[in-house]
Amino acid sequence: MTRTLQKSPVTTIRGSAPRRVLGVAGEILITLGVVVLLFVGYDLWFTGLYTASAQRELKHELAITWQTATANPAPPPAPSAVPSPDGVLPDDVVPGNALALIRIPRLGRHYVYAIVEGVSTADLKKGPGHYPGTAMPGQVGNFVVSGHRTTYLAPFNGLDKLRLGDPIVIETATMWYVYRVTQMETVLPTDVAVILPVPDHPGERPTEALITLTTCTPKYSASHRLVVHGRLETAQPKSAGIPAVLREG
Repeated sequence: MTRTLQKSPVTTIRGSAPRRVLGVAGEILITLGVVVLLFVGYDLWFTGLYTASAQRELKHELAITWQTATANPAPPPAPSAVPSPDGVLPDDVVPGNALALIRIPRLGRHYVYAIVEGVSTADLKKGPGHYPGTAMPGQVGNFVVSGHRTTYLAPFNGLDKLRLGDPIVIETATMWYVYRVTQMETVLPTDVAVILPVPDHPGERPTEALITLTTCTPKYSASHRLVVHGRLETAQPKSAGIPAVLREG
C-alpha cells in the first residue's frame, strides 16, 4: 500500500511565521519612509511659502521707504564712516524690518533677498538677517549677515559655490556697495570671532569695510558654520546706474 506524504501543518505555520514578520516589518518601514519624505517635503515647501510671502512684503516696504528717502535725500554714509556703537541702530533701522537688499551674481541673475534687521528665529524665517551691533552696509567694520541653508527658502543654500573674488552686492536706499569675497572657512558654532569688527582678531580696531556671511554646514546639520568673508571694493551712488557686476553675464 502506497502512502501519500502530506506536509505537516505545524511545519508550514512555523516556516511562514518569520516571512510574515519580515513582511509586516518591511511594510512598516516603507510606510515610515513615505511619512518622513512627506514630512520633509511639506516642511521645505511650507517654510518656503512663508519666507516667499515675507520677502514680498519686506521688498514692498523697502520700496516705499526708499521712495521717501529719494524724495528727501540725506547724505549717504561714506565707506570711512565710523560704525554705530554696539547695540545702537541708526534711526531708520527697525528690528524685524528690512534694511537692504543682497545680490550674489554667482548664485544667479535673479538672486535677490531683503536683509532683515536681527537674527532671532522669527527674523531668519523672513530671510537673511543682519547681526545687530555689527557695521551697517558700507561702514568701516564688519557687516555680518546670517541665513538659512535649507528651510525657509534657503537663501544661503549656495554659499559653498562662491569663489575668491566673487562679488557680493548690497543695495540701500541711495547706494550700491560691491564687496569681493576674500576668504571662506568652516568653524564651530561657538567661534564668534568671525563676526568681530576685524574677523578673528579680538580687540583690533577696524580700518576697512568688510562683510561676513554665515550659514549652517553641512546641509541639514547645525554642527558647523560656513563663513564667507569679503572686503568693500566700490561704493557707488544709485544715481550713477547699476554696478557693472550686475550687468555682466
